Amino acid sequence: MACTGSTKQHHRGRLTALSALVGCLALLSLGGCGSLHAKPPTDPDDLADYKAVNDPYEPFNRKMFSLNMWVYHKALRPVGRFWKNNIPQPIRTSVATLNETWRQPAVFFSDVGAGRPRRAGDSFMRFLLNMTTAGFYDVAQHLGYKQHETDPGMVMALWGVKSGPYIFLPGLGPTNFRDAAGYAIGQGLTPINYVPRGYGLISFNWGYNILGTFNTFADSTDQLDQLEHQSLDPYAFMRSAWQQQRQSQIDTLKADHRATTPDWY
Repeated sequence: MACTGSTKQHHRGRLTALSALVGCLALLSLGGCGSLHAKPPTDPDDLADYKAVNDPYEPFNRKMFSLNMWVYHKALRPVGRFWKNNIPQPIRTSVATLNETWRQPAVFFSDVGAGRPRRAGDSFMRFLLNMTTAGFYDVAQHLGYKQHETDPGMVMALWGVKSGPYIFLPGLGPTNFRDAAGYAIGQGLTPINYVPRGYGLISFNWGYNILGTFNTFADSTDQLDQLEHQSLDPYAFMRSAWQQQRQSQIDTLKADHRATTPDWY
């Protein structure tokens, strides 16, 4: 989240966050000594399960998951519930649309990198049309340009880059080495991260990030509460659900060979 008052501080904050992410990945890549790494089991069936979940750093990941949930209960959930219960739905929808609109350039470049011209055309038109309302209203949806998810991590998967081990990072959540790198690339492709000084744009970026974070947690509180109350092992359930959803997104991208004209044309 960008919380700065000048351009230099803004970029320094971005670099600090990226450095922390790179440092964490470097720590994990050292071989996972001690309590960070789960030793492969010797039983063949257990070893097959170990490889299937792709979570060699499970002890570390569980600690990070517990830290994340502690922060969620102490700070993020109360804020999220307050936001959801007190902010009218149309405003929350507008904030969500604003966040999605500003992500469209990263989606567009990812679509281009994936060699999917129809998806690239849709994401380009979504950004162009929705910016006519400053990103607060989903005009494009009503004109046949539906939202879709494409990001650099999915593109790298399409190119054959291996995912690497599953990791859970506080603030970022479930991911893997490939998608964590993709997240950093996606941030570099998001134009709001390069706003210049003046014209109130730094303040807009600050507000945009804060409101987007509130909105995200507000939309997630019900699912997270249900996860904790109904799952015997919330960590394992979240890991499995994320991996399945991620693979589904990649499979959908691979199978998308549509023509370049929109559905309504």
